[in-house]
Amino acid sequence: MSCGNIVAPNSRRDFLRSAGAGFGAVALSALTGERLLAASDNPAAAKIPHRLGGAKNVIFLFMEGGPSHLDLFDPKPLLNELAGQRLPDSFERPVTAMGEVESPLLGCKREWKQHGEGGLWISDWLPHHAKIADELCVIRSCVSDGINHAGGVCQMNTGSVFGGRPSLGAWVNYGLGTANGNLPGFVVIKDSSSMVVNGTRAWGSGFMPAAYQGVLFEGGRRPIANLATPKGTPPGGQRRKIDFLNALNAGHRAGRESNTELEARIESYELAFRMQAGAPEAVDIDSEPASIQSLYGLDQDHTRVFGRQCLMARRLVERGVRFVQLYHGAGSKWDSHAGMEKNHARLCGNVDLPIVGLVTDLKQRGLLDETLVVWGGEFGRTPMSEKGDGRDHNPTGFTMWMAGGGVRGGQTVGSTDELGLFAVEDKLHVHDLHATILGLLGLDHTEVVYMHKGRPERVDLNEGRDRAARLGVS
Repeated sequence: MSCGNIVAPNSRRDFLRSAGAGFGAVALSALTGERLLAASDNPAAAKIPHRLGGAKNVIFLFMEGGPSHLDLFDPKPLLNELAGQRLPDSFERPVTAMGEVESPLLGCKREWKQHGEGGLWISDWLPHHAKIADELCVIRSCVSDGINHAGGVCQMNTGSVFGGRPSLGAWVNYGLGTANGNLPGFVVIKDSSSMVVNGTRAWGSGFMPAAYQGVLFEGGRRPIANLATPKGTPPGGQRRKIDFLNALNAGHRAGRESNTELEARIESYELAFRMQAGAPEAVDIDSEPASIQSLYGLDQDHTRVFGRQCLMARRLVERGVRFVQLYHGAGSKWDSHAGMEKNHARLCGNVDLPIVGLVTDLKQRGLLDETLVVWGGEFGRTPMSEKGDGRDHNPTGFTMWMAGGGVRGGQTVGSTDELGLFAVEDKLHVHDLHATILGLLGLDHTEVVYMHKGRPERVDLNEGRDRAARLGVS
């Protein structure tokens, strides 16, 4: 018997079978926070990770240009002892971007102290970081293949020194989908109008559908341009406009299904329409209490810009955005071939308080366990000097850190040699870093595969190792 489209069960067994499936869908919908959509209907629909209990979101704090590990997290007493001398013959000669291998060693002028129960070494350039020392897992043995900014930024974001591959955020978006259909799954925020090296390819989707690429938000008071519904638009008018545009685009897409840009354009209109309802509240930083704004440094001129970025990141992951990438020093401002003292002192002052505010705020809200915070640049700096008071690029051994996401804080992982030139213990290549980030999100990086031209592609180019266990994940 039926009434309209509703079909009555023939027996109690039929009822229990159909109801059980329905209750399972309800439970799954509650876990994802959204109504269930087939992947063919929405490529960014929420997906269940391979294993539960890991991090749900990532905030990647990208210091573009290459911060100096030797002056921030990796003190080298021998460097000061040999300052002004040439690199000893006992050290392998590296390939450097500017070829300054035989320049005199540049000593470190920083004051160092150990902080927290783990005794992490942090320099006086980052005084506020002492407050979160027990949350930080400092990885001193990172390695990259890019000796210049183009290759370094490209590899740290996509795994390859050559452009054209999907970014890490796109892989996360592909593997997990978004937990909030009214916001993008992958958001990028820069600290200035300067463009990141390689431009939008740093957060692009490469050979994957364009729907997985990052969405660029601005860092000021209007992060999303043209978000408000135009004045004078009648009720339902915006919806009718989007439906009409989608119909035109769908007609044009027929026979051109291989062009994912068309599919992404259609989805972008839909997402933009949904964002008109959800995004204004999400990006309304001014609604935060004065105490929270002060925690991030919004009440100080030199920390306000990055403070707004960090506070925006917290609000976005709080609302289900899966991957947020914040660029500080867009346009390679952390690059310090000369004037290291002036350059790094200013930039560290810009980010120190906001970063500590972010980690502190995530923890007090109970979000740190499910949010992985990653800090670093495309490479570090050499112990050899350049132009007298600067350092060259160093991809053979540098420092990054992680906090939250189940990673055990208050520890140092890996090491570089006595001058901080080469990683010598527990090397973590960029491929390993990407595999580990996916692992911390509950994804087996060997199973997050996208078929491209008949080839199975992975974020780590089939070379990475998931080192989450080495980081002491709880």
